[in-house]
Formats: sequence, C-alpha cells, structure tokens
Amino acid sequence: MSQDGRLCSISAYRSGALEAIRACLVCVAQAMALSVLAGIVTTREKRSPSPGRRLRPGYLTTRLAHLPGLLSVVLFLLAGVGLSARADGLPEVQTVFVIVLENTAWSAIKGNTNAPYINETLLPRAAYCEQYENVPGLHPSLPNYLWLEAGTNFGIGDDNEPAINHQDTTNHLVTLLEGAGVSWKTYQEDISGDCVPLIGVNGYAPKHNPFVYFDDVTGTNDPTNPYGIAHIRPYTELEADLTNNTCARYNFITPNICDDMHDSCGPLHNPIQQGDSWLASEAPKILASAAYSNNGALFITWDESYDADTHLGMILLSPLGRGCGYASPVPGTHSSMLRTLQELFHAGPFLGDAANAADLSDLFRPTNSVADFRICHVANLGGNAVRLTVTGAATNAPLVLECSSNLAGWSAISTNAAPEATCSMCVSNAPGNSGPFYYRFAQQQP
Repeated sequence: MSQDGRLCSISAYRSGALEAIRACLVCVAQAMALSVLAGIVTTREKRSPSPGRRLRPGYLTTRLAHLPGLLSVVLFLLAGVGLSARADGLPEVQTVFVIVLENTAWSAIKGNTNAPYINETLLPRAAYCEQYENVPGLHPSLPNYLWLEAGTNFGIGDDNEPAINHQDTTNHLVTLLEGAGVSWKTYQEDISGDCVPLIGVNGYAPKHNPFVYFDDVTGTNDPTNPYGIAHIRPYTELEADLTNNTCARYNFITPNICDDMHDSCGPLHNPIQQGDSWLASEAPKILASAAYSNNGALFITWDESYDADTHLGMILLSPLGRGCGYASPVPGTHSSMLRTLQELFHAGPFLGDAANAADLSDLFRPTNSVADFRICHVANLGGNAVRLTVTGAATNAPLVLECSSNLAGWSAISTNAAPEATCSMCVSNAPGNSGPFYYRFAQQQP
C-alpha cells in the first residue's frame, strides 16, 4: 500500500507467466527539500502491443503529481528475485577500468555538495558498496596499492620508493594476467612515458603506482626496461586508446596528487572538489567508449581512510551492473576488489588475502535472471524539468519515453537508442499544477 493509501500492485512477466514479486521497495526523492506527496507505480506485465509495434514484455508507468508549490516523488520499485546479496557468479566483463582516488572516507563523499558529479551523475546510474572498508590498520598509501595488486603489503608500512621497497616476486595480479593471456596497462598522470617512472615527478607519486614495485615489471628498478615502459604509460594516452578501441583488457588509472583528492591545489584548494571535477572531465570519456559499452566495467575506489569512519567508496558503472543507485550491503575490502579482478579474468590462484574475501558480484546484475525493466530514479532539475532513469533496457535498441494524462492515451515525447542498460531521459516541460501526469518507458524487442 502506498503512503497515501493507493494500492501498490506489482507483478512480473517471465517465460509467459505472471509471477508475484515478493516485496515493494520504497525510495523517497525529495525535490527542492519539500514533502513527499506524489506516487509512482511500476508494473511489469504482458499486454497487447499497438498495431505495428512490438513492445518488450513489460512497461513502466510513472505518475508525477505537481501540487501548488510542491514537487516530490515517491518511487515504488520492483524488488525482483535476487535483489539481495547473492553468489551466482560474475558476468563476462570484457574490459575493466579501475580509478583509485585518495584518503577519503565514504561518509565524506556520499551526499557531499563538493562532489556533485559523483552524487548527482554517477551514483544514480551506478551500483556501489555501503560496507567496503579500509583493510584494518593498513596505512599509508603504498601498502594499500600493493594490496590491490597482490593481496598483501609484504610487511611494508611506509611510502618509500621502489629503490627501497621493490619486490622480487611474481605473485601479483598483472603477472597472472600475462600468464592468462590478458592484456594490461596502467595510465599514470604526469609521467613522460620515456622511462619506467621509479621516482616522483610533478604530481606523480610512485607510492600510487604499485606496478613499479615489482622486479618482473621494471627489470629490477631499470628505468629503461622495455616491458615496464610499454605497460606504464602517461595518462594523456588513454583518450586516444579509447577512441581507437585499443585499450588493454585491464586498465589501472592513477590521477596526480591534485586530481586524486590527495593534496589541496589551486585554483579550487578543495581536494574533494578537485577530484570530483577531474572525474566529471575524464569519466565520461570512458563511459562513452566502445570498450565500456561492449560489456566493460569502471570501478572507482579510494585507497584508505584515516578517519574514525573507515568505510571507503567502491562504485561500479557497467552495462552489466545493477545500476540505478543500488547500494550493496555486502562487506568488502581491497581483497574483494582483487578477488573480483582475478575472477573476471580467470587468473588464479587467488593472491594473498583475496583467497579469504567475498567478491563484488553483488554489484552486478544476476547472471541467471532477466534484468528488471523499470524506472529507478527521478531527479528534479528545476524549472519544471525532471530526469527519469530506467534500468534493464536492451542496449542500442530504441527506447521510447511516453506521457499520458489519463493512462489511456499515450504520446511519445522522446526516442533514443539506449546506450546501455541504465540510461536517462529528460522532460523539460513537466506539468505544473495541471496534473496528475504519467510517464512510462517502452522498448521494442531487439
């Protein structure tokens, strides 16, 4: 039952039969910090298409009620089978991008107005962890980066350069990837690309580049080592690799110490805002690439937190992800990230503490079920404009946003090919006080 007394009737169509959905989740989105006074009902059912049009077996109906001086929305969302934590394996991801940022607890990022791109653009379309934590007691930066690569810090508890902290071992991720025939590359901001970057220069810090600490990557601290130079590249080369679709399958990205939230730098002098602005400039290049749209995945995380709150951000954007702001309750650490990478690339055995960790499969859509086709987020853009986000769309198939004032006659107001399973459309002239008004997405069978 909805908060204003209307019945929330929810069903799902699978394999020609209607099945009752077990729960109705309620998400409240307050527009302009006002009260919740409107309802959205989402259904998924078999119906007869209009002549000449074959719709997917499911549609979404959205009621947006504009009352005097108020615009608020309550979402009743499908709670499909498997929405809670599950262990049915990871999907076949083709290309992985990992961006590691610095020294910030999740509570300092989520909801922070200094991070509008993360909170208003990325999170509504992403899936993310709520219980991802700093490996207990692991500080400073270098031990955490080593852990992401090897599942251990090798007893290192400082940020010394490779001349002191280099490791003569092949038990780390990129060497396993090489053995499995999986290509890899790291993009490091502010390096020249003319040598293996063993010492700091400009905003580049070796402590944020775990690969230069392994002798089999650097030829034991040899700045002229061809293998190391070929795999440790300037960040400026990523854009061309994305455009030309020549990225490796595993791509580890390190911004410089101004762009990764480590230092306070001009002109903003606000580390969180600096990092958010960098993501706003750079993440769209990845998200618009063929490598991403062809079952790619972008992970964004932070290395550590010195705060009393040791929870860290772990954000996944992927056509194969749950998306729509799904918040996973499954606990994890950097061991979980490493285990997930090893599972995605079928590169074993598990390294260090990855053998003891849960993976991040809960961030992905279940591999053994059909994705929900539903509206999952509504954002007020001001000036009678709203943004509707849908998930479960068939990629590259026409996606139609329709409106109605009576749930009987429907008019198409926007049609676009869905770039990925989770995508958004905007309504620039949503009705003011003339509602109620209804919106739904419809999609032809691919």
